[in-house]
Amino acid sequence: MAKKKTATTKKKGGKKQEYGAKQISVLEGLEPVRKRPGMYIGNTAHAGLHHMIWEVVDNAIDEAMAEECDECIVTLLPDGYCSVEDNGRGIPVEKHPVTKISTLETILTKLHAGGKFGQGGYKVSGGLHGVGVSVVNALSEELHVEVKREGSLWDQDYKRGKPVRNVKKVKAARGTGTKITFKPDAEIFTELEYDWKYILDHLRQQAYLTKGLKIVLLDERNKEEKNSYVFYFEGGIASYAKYINHNKEVKQEKVFYVDKDVDDMKVEIALQYNTDYTETVFGFANNIYTVEGGMHIQGFRTALTRVLNNYARKQEILKEKDQNLSGEDVREGLTAIISVKLPEPQFEGQTKAKLGNAEVRPAVESVFSKAFQTFLEEHPRDAKEILGKCILAAQARVAARAARDTVLRKGALEGITLPGKLADCSSREPEECELYIVEGDSAGGSAKQGRDRNFQAILPLRGKILNVEKARLDKMLANNEVKSLVLALGTNIGDMFDIEKLRYHKVVIMTDADVDGAHIRTLLLTLFYRHFPELVKQGHLYIAQPPLYQIKRGAKMEYAYSEAEKEKIIKEMLKDVKGKKPEVVEGEVGEEKEEGEKKAGEIEVGEKVAGVIIQRYKGLGEMNPDQLWSTTMDPEHRLTKQVEVDDAQKADEIFDILMGSEVAPRKRFIQTHAKDVKNLDI
Repeated sequence: MAKKKTATTKKKGGKKQEYGAKQISVLEGLEPVRKRPGMYIGNTAHAGLHHMIWEVVDNAIDEAMAEECDECIVTLLPDGYCSVEDNGRGIPVEKHPVTKISTLETILTKLHAGGKFGQGGYKVSGGLHGVGVSVVNALSEELHVEVKREGSLWDQDYKRGKPVRNVKKVKAARGTGTKITFKPDAEIFTELEYDWKYILDHLRQQAYLTKGLKIVLLDERNKEEKNSYVFYFEGGIASYAKYINHNKEVKQEKVFYVDKDVDDMKVEIALQYNTDYTETVFGFANNIYTVEGGMHIQGFRTALTRVLNNYARKQEILKEKDQNLSGEDVREGLTAIISVKLPEPQFEGQTKAKLGNAEVRPAVESVFSKAFQTFLEEHPRDAKEILGKCILAAQARVAARAARDTVLRKGALEGITLPGKLADCSSREPEECELYIVEGDSAGGSAKQGRDRNFQAILPLRGKILNVEKARLDKMLANNEVKSLVLALGTNIGDMFDIEKLRYHKVVIMTDADVDGAHIRTLLLTLFYRHFPELVKQGHLYIAQPPLYQIKRGAKMEYAYSEAEKEKIIKEMLKDVKGKKPEVVEGEVGEEKEEGEKKAGEIEVGEKVAGVIIQRYKGLGEMNPDQLWSTTMDPEHRLTKQVEVDDAQKADEIFDILMGSEVAPRKRFIQTHAKDVKNLDI
């Protein structure tokens, strides 16, 4: 009998490698989760660690959405444990008809096993494609589950996803509910420290989205410093809109709110206008934040523009037939939350960034149109304030378009559309090009000389750019520094923005390590976050990390990027020095000493001087071009931080506090966080 052939592939060096049935791995049970955890929880660092908590909490929220639960208690425990307890129906414990083992064990050990797959357990649910609690079990060193059901308390223990024993009845118990206590596995996770503030913000948001559910967060990791928070919002997302606007000047006294069921779908919308120039709109589907929006956001926006235009005509505020408020006009200063709950949500992508259900759009449009039209008629004072804000936005839009056209036309007439102070790179491939936005002409000169001209462009800014948090587009484009940046990027701005025309796929903010540098960096971050959000979302924005110190001893020279690194380098350089503990005397670059004084940065050891010279860089201009290249611009050695937005609502709030027109919230923020600031240079 002829031997069955197996396909082969050639490896480097000519050696053949087999590729047949033996090379195909089949992972049983929860093995695929432990093998590829990132596929199930995103990553094994900060976000993934906290996603473990969200998955268990989601089960309690699903019970609450089914109106079977009104309390969820999350407790952070010593040694990395966390427990989540709810007073829902309790996971069933009887033998499952298919698996022939306890239903509780089935749910905890089988992927895609649960009450969310059409058997009527849940009308509406979130969760991670129904695999949540089994994934938590798989990625936990230990997990203990307790269920109160049918007059008894049942429990079971697991280690790394495998049951230690069968489900057993412990004792009689009143009420119903589930408590899951787990310890994330140190073999899987690179980070094991829970972030109290991060958990607090997430649970607050979930409480707003699930009105009537009390969420309790307890921190019992330290016996001396126990923390606790209780979230309960009877107003739901109407309270959420108020919370987002609590540091802002609002244009309407009453928050608009509607909550209505359409067929099998629940539509809940809240909105309130403020005096800002930007919009804050959050969309949720089954309590899951849809970062990229989707059909519910589209339906809301269409209805908002139509209703406000119709009302403005009815009130004869808009008189000409061709005069209309645009979508951009009606969204200026808008804070809105759109939450839909439906049986079969269709999310685009594994990350659930966008809701794709077509039936959601007309449902949201219909519910919101009728309710908002009634609201405007019943609250004429609020309606007048809202329309006044929209009309001003329309006038500013016309002025901004004229200003933008003037800027672009001027560039075209000059033969190029690039600002004169931009030192461009020779490459025309955006994927390999970098733009350094540099503070001042001095640093700009060093950067221009030190850069690699093939792929690195330099744009020096003179002074501080305009605070765009307090300015509309027409005023922004009258500012020369903002104008230069818009032209250099090539994407245009406002409703003409086009990310495809971005000339540099890496945009790097490079400022001095002092108070002025930090302020300029904040002003630039505000500009990008408010007017070029796609650059941030797609990972094109970075912050350069220039060194704080140059440390020399003899022929040896090193750079330190933090105080801790400086101390480590000094200790390493002095490890051969014997005698008493050396005294460190530091000075700034260029600082002169009078005769008889120790030189800045020298270290005195007994009668000897260990020649360690420490230079503190106050500005980029103090570095020569070679130093700036080797420490801050050379891709092989530089440190850069990529700008990301993990929590859009929190980011929006911080920008509003730090850069907005209200002084009181900024003062409170500074007073609260003043003690956290270290090594402040003034």
